[in-house]
Amino acid sequence: MNWVQIRINATNQNREQLEDALLEAGALSITLEDAADQPILEPDLDQTPFWDEIILTALFDAHVDGSQVLSALESTLPFPLPTAKLEILEDKDWIKAWEDAYQPIQMTDKLWICPSWKTPPEPNAINLMLDPGLAFGTGTHPTTSLCLKAIADTELDDKTFIDFGCGSGILAIAALLLGAKKGAAVDHDPQAVRSTQTNCEKNGIPSDQLTIGLSTEIELSPCDIMLANILASPLITLANKLTDLTKPRGKMILSGLLDDQKDEVMAAYPSIDFHTIQKEADWICLIGTKLT
Repeated sequence: MNWVQIRINATNQNREQLEDALLEAGALSITLEDAADQPILEPDLDQTPFWDEIILTALFDAHVDGSQVLSALESTLPFPLPTAKLEILEDKDWIKAWEDAYQPIQMTDKLWICPSWKTPPEPNAINLMLDPGLAFGTGTHPTTSLCLKAIADTELDDKTFIDFGCGSGILAIAALLLGAKKGAAVDHDPQAVRSTQTNCEKNGIPSDQLTIGLSTEIELSPCDIMLANILASPLITLANKLTDLTKPRGKMILSGLLDDQKDEVMAAYPSIDFHTIQKEADWICLIGTKLT
């Protein structure tokens, strides 16, 4: 079947009233997306921030008269109806369309990130099978890409690691596939823990090679390589903890920060010699060695 779709240029100030009015008019679903490429980098805990400018998309059954919906909105809203576009959305295989949007990504000469429904383009390469999900980390974001390349350039044989803030588990799995001995993957989000466990199963990671759990529940021992692809604020807050969990002469790979945040982050790690700074777009990866 086809669908009636209405797209409205909304703002954070009027989105709730528009959502309520559209639902009252019979909308089956409403999605919101950024209309001005505005990053939301570090929201406070228990907050769900929104962009200033929003594209609000409402989906209706095909029998609904979209023009009447727009007229109803114009007559009931306490403000002029923003710019709106009415479309007929043809039905299609949405699962296939979603899957087609994700293609294998070559991260390094020897490492590929490949959705599980795709045949790896280089069967003899190291293929990390990873499906998009709720947890952060699919290889498409610059910080993940930077960390993966840093891991691939690191001597991993017989090394231990901690992936602190593991998200999808992509960094931990990559480290193991590339030759690390064993490690731990922790996160404060239970969804990330579940995602990491699922992705480990897809990649055949033995349970005794990677300890997975909530950061508040797993007892961690100092490691050879510390991986933390989180954000600038938690990197600063956790500086002492991450430093203590890194062995002397151990390596630290930190990302999730912007170029203008690197000095503040590095200052929080006085015992780390950050000898390499990698950049992709506006994002930074700091690579250093613990001095003592």
